[in-house]
Amino acid sequence: MKGISAGRSWLLTATVCLILSACSYAAADEGNEILFHDVRIFDGASDSLSAPTRLLVQGNLIAAIGDDVTAGPDARVIDGQGYTLMPGLIDVHVHLTFGALTMPELVSPDLTPERAEAAAAREAEAMLLRGFTSVRDVGGPVWGLKAGIDAGRYTGPRIWPSGATISQTAGHGDFRMPHERSRRFFGEPSRAERLGATFIADGRADVLTAVRENLRFGASQIKLMAGGGTSSAYDPVDVTQYTLDEMKAAVEAAEDWGTYVTVHAYTPRAVRRAIEAGVKVIEHGQMLDEETLALMVEHDVWLSAQTLRASTPDMDPLRRAKREPVIRGQARMWPLARDLGVKMAWGTDFLFEPALNQEQNAFILLLREWLLPAEILKLVTHDNAQLLALSGLRSPYPGRVGVVEEGALADLLLVRGDPLEDLALLADPERNFLLIMKDGGIYKNILKDLD
Repeated sequence: MKGISAGRSWLLTATVCLILSACSYAAADEGNEILFHDVRIFDGASDSLSAPTRLLVQGNLIAAIGDDVTAGPDARVIDGQGYTLMPGLIDVHVHLTFGALTMPELVSPDLTPERAEAAAAREAEAMLLRGFTSVRDVGGPVWGLKAGIDAGRYTGPRIWPSGATISQTAGHGDFRMPHERSRRFFGEPSRAERLGATFIADGRADVLTAVRENLRFGASQIKLMAGGGTSSAYDPVDVTQYTLDEMKAAVEAAEDWGTYVTVHAYTPRAVRRAIEAGVKVIEHGQMLDEETLALMVEHDVWLSAQTLRASTPDMDPLRRAKREPVIRGQARMWPLARDLGVKMAWGTDFLFEPALNQEQNAFILLLREWLLPAEILKLVTHDNAQLLALSGLRSPYPGRVGVVEEGALADLLLVRGDPLEDLALLADPERNFLLIMKDGGIYKNILKDLD
């Protein structure tokens, strides 16, 4: 297919980064000091702000917090004017490449990995400027983008990558066009597989190879398709995907590398099989019943859920129809999972509608139907960070995110006002995010420094 053989630069870049460790994160200079003066802190977990205080950033870490904190003579001092200093936002379900391109663009024979990466890079920069300093990419070609951000060639959030999704034939990750035949029978990988979007893997051996391929390139977690989806052509939402043995193979391979498997699944049957296989995270789950949610609590399984609208302006009619049972289940699932004590995380899961990315922050506000503002702020910072931490030693960024604490990574937002009192402040980042810091580096600042 046109452009595929010429588009391996992203693969080469990722390989060189892994072999030579040349793409370690470009952190702020350790000698740099930034002192925030007169800020009220939301630490990621509390239900109230601190009294006005000071916070010192040294290099890429929060070094000290308190009224008596001082800095060296060359430190930069920023007047917080009594505004709120909080952790950077975290979205644990993004597809940076799939969300940057429309479906016609994705299936176009003119699409190359370079063009896909350029589109994803533009959206990644916009995402950081919306205040999202960390994201978990749960499927798609992302190695080149991540390497570029970490090396400073692109601007964007930290990325916890899954790499290509892993799907059975006729599963949620089977993106073949109608004319494309099975690789197993006819020997030709599909275009989506060659672009790094998915692995179509059937049987224990193929699943093991697909998982290990992603781990080889630096996956921080593995994404498996365990049930039907709304954005895929072949599989009804109600179907269960992957046998227990196939799913166990993925879990075993991931655990050997000290990380976990997360699965796409909506229904009780799919989720129960995943739990039996040892899966640690369920993506979506809007159709779950009380008994299955309770089983998740029993087995300490996370639910990474979304706030979905019934439709969006550019949504395909088939996808809109397939979403109907998911939307119906959503209003029941969120409060039930909260009351049962399920470990919850939140993400957006935007696909094929680049214009929708601008509403990423606004989708946080949809949680107000089921959660209090303090619960929501904790969810999109501290709690989402706890999910990222499941990657253990496979995390690409050593250190703590999602909190404002001494020793944590300096991923910070200075917000105009109190988001605990007015959560809607988050929905207008251009106006209300006065300063955006990631890893000790300032990417936006409309405040004046103190002399």
